[in-house]
Amino acid sequence: MPVITTTDYRPPFPFTNGHVNTIFPSLFRQQTLPPYRRERITTPDDDFLDIDHLHNGNKSLAILCHGLEGSSASQYIQGTALALHANDWDVTAMNYRSCSGEINRQIRMYHSGATSDLHLIIQYLEKAYERIALVGFSLGGNLVLKYLGDGIYPLNGKIERAAAISVPVDLVGGSVEISKRKNIIYDRRFLKTLRKKILEKHQQFPDAINISDLNKVKTIRDYDDYFTGPIHGFKDAADYYEKCNSKQFLTAIKIPTLLLQALDDPFLPDSCYPIKETELNKQLTLMLSKYGGHVGFSLPGKSHYWEELKILEYLSNR
Repeated sequence: MPVITTTDYRPPFPFTNGHVNTIFPSLFRQQTLPPYRRERITTPDDDFLDIDHLHNGNKSLAILCHGLEGSSASQYIQGTALALHANDWDVTAMNYRSCSGEINRQIRMYHSGATSDLHLIIQYLEKAYERIALVGFSLGGNLVLKYLGDGIYPLNGKIERAAAISVPVDLVGGSVEISKRKNIIYDRRFLKTLRKKILEKHQQFPDAINISDLNKVKTIRDYDDYFTGPIHGFKDAADYYEKCNSKQFLTAIKIPTLLLQALDDPFLPDSCYPIKETELNKQLTLMLSKYGGHVGFSLPGKSHYWEELKILEYLSNR
């Protein structure tokens, strides 16, 4: 229910620039993470999911969901894992299909609304824990919010809290925003790895994927139109966005959930700051920070970045 405009995060120059705050962590952040223990889970459709654990026998588990073309090695996943693991949480970081360093076996990969694999992992891990928290970043945040609100799967009673960071809750608006000229470096970076993956998929399924369509792909929305949508059972990008945007499910979320957005996030249009939806749901807290960029919130020289401390604080509040 509360919409909180926080002034807690006061970064030094030049991190008051949203683009600097977005780019700096991925290029310059250095962290020392205890080695993950990797586990491969076989899915019901004879594919696999690689999940990475930092477990120490705690009774609380946080499941972390990365963003577009991220992985358990993404700096924001590692930073959050470190903060939680040092404070009595076991951590499991998902790697979506095709994101663990090895292409997956089936034609499907992952997308913003593919909650079946998250549900599978929760079912697999829940018996060892007294409580579970879900944490998602960007695309992974949309995934978590949709999972909590869409009603497709019954929620395990052990899931007590959730946090979602820098989330394009309006997928249509987000796709338009990231395709703007100001965001061309991000759009091109994502498309570089997405193109590589679809070429690998074409080698696996040459009759099912029309690789000539790659020549038509200039933006992420184009990619979703020709590949993400059709591969995953949607008509096109518009159909995919309509069915998978988490904004439509926010009022149905029934557990305490934090949505943390930076007002200078270069990826997010105004429609991704869901004030009306938050006011209608007493379980949802929308925290707005003047600065932070997209999954940035940098604190150079510090062990933990600002959003990681906020996640820890929120999840630990019982």
